Parts: sequence; C-alpha cells; structure tokens
Amino acid sequence: MGTIKIQNLGFRYDSMLTPLFNNFSLNIDESWKLGLIGRNGRGKTTFLRMLLGQLTYQGDIQSNVRFNYFPQPVAHPDSKTADVLMQLAGYSESDLWRIQLEMDKLKLTDEVLDRSFATLSPGEQTKALLAVLFSQSGTFELIDEPTNHLDIEGRQVVADYLKQKTGFIVVSHDRYFIDQVIDHVLSIDRAKIQLFDGNYETWKREFDRENDSEQSEKQHLKTEVKRLTASANQTKQWASHSESKKSKGSHKKREQNVQLDKGFLGHKSAKMMKRAQNTLKREETAIEEKKGLLKNIDDIPQLALNYERPHQEHLLLVADLQVQRNGQDLNQPLSFDLQRGQRLVLFGPNGIGKTTLIKAIMGQHKLVSNGTISFNATIKTSYLTQNFEQLRGSIADYATAYHVALSELLNMLRKLGFERSAFDEDLSELSMGQKRKVSLARSLCEKANLYIWDEPLNYLDVITRQQIQDLILKIQPTMLVIDHDQAFIEAIKTEPLVKLKSAVHVDR
Repeated sequence: MGTIKIQNLGFRYDSMLTPLFNNFSLNIDESWKLGLIGRNGRGKTTFLRMLLGQLTYQGDIQSNVRFNYFPQPVAHPDSKTADVLMQLAGYSESDLWRIQLEMDKLKLTDEVLDRSFATLSPGEQTKALLAVLFSQSGTFELIDEPTNHLDIEGRQVVADYLKQKTGFIVVSHDRYFIDQVIDHVLSIDRAKIQLFDGNYETWKREFDRENDSEQSEKQHLKTEVKRLTASANQTKQWASHSESKKSKGSHKKREQNVQLDKGFLGHKSAKMMKRAQNTLKREETAIEEKKGLLKNIDDIPQLALNYERPHQEHLLLVADLQVQRNGQDLNQPLSFDLQRGQRLVLFGPNGIGKTTLIKAIMGQHKLVSNGTISFNATIKTSYLTQNFEQLRGSIADYATAYHVALSELLNMLRKLGFERSAFDEDLSELSMGQKRKVSLARSLCEKANLYIWDEPLNYLDVITRQQIQDLILKIQPTMLVIDHDQAFIEAIKTEPLVKLKSAVHVDR
C-alpha cells in the first residue's frame, strides 16, 4: 500500500478564534492500524471529515485510496437490512455475499438481513455497518467510535475482527478495546499533534512522562511570569512617576519665573520615556513567550462531586424484579440490596433490559411486570441518562432547568477539558462528547446521596474517563452504574457484578 500525505493542513470553524489545525503535516502508511486519541472537541471527527473531503481546509491531502466512514448514515432505516447494506456499498444482490462474508466474521447471522434495519439492536447495527465498510476493496476505513452502545461481548467481537484488518483509523475511548487493535497512535493535544509507534499503553506511558515533566516546568514558568509581571508593573510605575515629576517640576519652575531650555527638557523626557517603553516592551514580550509555553500543557485537574453521605444504611432494595417491553418480560427475576458506600454495576448484553430497569427504579412503574422496588423517599438521587443526543439551547438554560448554579457548571466543564469558546454555542451544535460532558458536569454538581449513571462514559475521551475513575475512587460515593468499559468497571465496583439474565432469547 502507499502513503496518505498531509501537508500544511489548516482548519478553523467560523465561530472559532483559534484554528483546530495549523500547518499540520503527517505521512500515514496505508497499512497502519491508527488510533486517534484526544480530548472531546479537539478535532478528531473534524480530521476524519477533512480526509473525506467534507470540509474546506488549507493545505494538501494526497492519497490513492478512497476513504470510507463509519457510522454511515442510513437514509431509510425502515427498509430491509439487506437492501440498506447493498445500497450503502453500491452492490447488486449478486454481490451481497461480500457483506455476508464479513458478517460471519463479526458473528452476525444472515437472519438480520430480512429484518428492517430499525429493528436491529445497536450492536447488530454496528456490526452490519462495519461489514459493509470492510467488504469493499481499495478503501481506507475511518471508524468513528464503534464501541458506543456495544456491550462487553460485542466489543470483544469487534476487537477480534479489527485485529485481522489493516489500513484504518479508529477513534475510540475504550482503553481496553483500542489497546488490542492498533499499532500506531495519533494524539491531538491542546497545542500539538504527536505520532507514536505502538498502542494505547505506549501513548499512555509517554503522556504520563511528558505530563510530569510539563507540570514541573509549569511551576517554573508560572514563577517566571509572576516575576516578569511584577517587573513590568514596576517599569510602568517608574515611567509614570518620571513623567509626573517632569510635569510638576516644569510647573514649579514656571512659577519661579525661571527660564529653562524647553527643548532640552523635552528631549531628556522623551529619552526617559522611550527607554521605559522599550524596557516594558521587552518584559511584556517575555511574559507572552512564557505564557505561550504554558498553553502547551494539557492540565488534568481533579474533579469535585457534590456527594452527601447518607445516614441510611439501605438505599435501594430490589426484590424479584422483572421489567417489560411491549408486554414481554425482558429479564429473569432480579434482586439486590444497594447499601451505603457500595457501587453496584448492572451487567448484561444489549437488549436485556438494563436501561429499562433503571427507568423503572426512577419511577416509571408501568415498566414493572413483577417484583418490588423499595426506594427510600428521603434519598437525593442524581440520574444520568444515556440519552443526551437531543440537547439544545444555551448552557445557562440547561443549568436553570436542572437548578444548578451556572458558575459551578461552567467551572466543572472547564475541569473536564471544555474549551471556553464552546460556552456560547447552542448545545445542539456541540460534539457528542461535549454534550455528554454537559450532562455529566450537571450530575457532578447536583447534591446527591446516590448517583445512578447509565453508560456515563459513552463518547468521553480517555483523559476524562481517567478523571471520572479517579474521582469515584477518591470520594467513594454510593452508585448504581451501567457501563461496558472493562477497565472502568473493574476499578470502581465494590461488589460482584449484578448480572441480568434474559427471560427469553434476545438477538444481539
């Protein structure tokens, strides 16, 4: 295979003061399995869209391959899956076998082809769209967050599948997943872009090393900026004092009717002011240079959680609970007792009813077919739903709707790596990761005894995931969580997984 050559790439959205990419150059071997890593809002999806030719950019991108993007938009989801997939690939029915061959590797049966695409589970849709992607020859695949809404089993199937492939860029924030499938990392940092030969662990070791070094340098730079600022302020005062002294002296001399050489006095004053201004200019330039170095440092501040430890020992008791969808039971009877300080993780494949069970606990009693839920009425709960895609309006309106102080919400977003330039944007214009951070920041700010989080890590970058994990381990809040990030689950759970079992066969 050849090389994708990127030269002097530059791009900035109209609403941005600074560009996302500025004179960026890179050569990508078309056989690489490249992982794209960076905080939400740093331009990962934008970079993929530039490769696809969907955005107007400065610079040059040269390649002999055709780029394919995942997830592909499905125009008619109510159509039969076979028709949807053939339309996406540009195939006739005689070529359908190419897609079926990839489906088999992804453990997706031909049975789904006769169903409408809309009835497929999120995991089935992901696998079907990936099968289309890799069924075509002469293409370079751009895979944007394939693990969202995939259960742990589905993630492993997709990981095993991608291990067999070459020639793709994948954006994923699941540390365990991406570590298995890539051989190079492209990291989009705050003020630089770096390429690493290796996997996620390679990048993480280098990131930690650089971060430790930069934090030390940051303290030195802050001290220098403080010293230079004080010096500049002193220079300003000196210049101002000299000018004032000159004016007062001139006035006094005039009162004494003493004739002075005004030309000499003006010349001397001008020299003094010029010297002061030159000194001030040098000091201000040095300050800006030092501050410019500070911009390269990607701070990872510690988060805060408005958690109030409850005095009750038992917060939530579920006994023989079954939930239903369209009149059909989803799970076998489930029982658990969530106690103060515990963190329970609901575990099970997609479609088994985890989210439905959470909704029932949060008060949608019509979803309960059998069993009981005992929830202490005095417990203050912060609920983080997995459905946040439709957020719209201003951040201020969002804060008001949830009775959260705007200043606290904005401060939390900054700690989550949210750029200030995004504060004034409509929520509907934000990336999925940024939207998730808005809802997550709201939950972190809410005063609560219990946190119920449904797939909180979806779309969140690896740095934010580590921040959330560190916060939970520090504060030790009481939680009920659904998630599929294995590293996160193993780190935060305090009890064995609460496993849901299917009441009937559920296709995944």
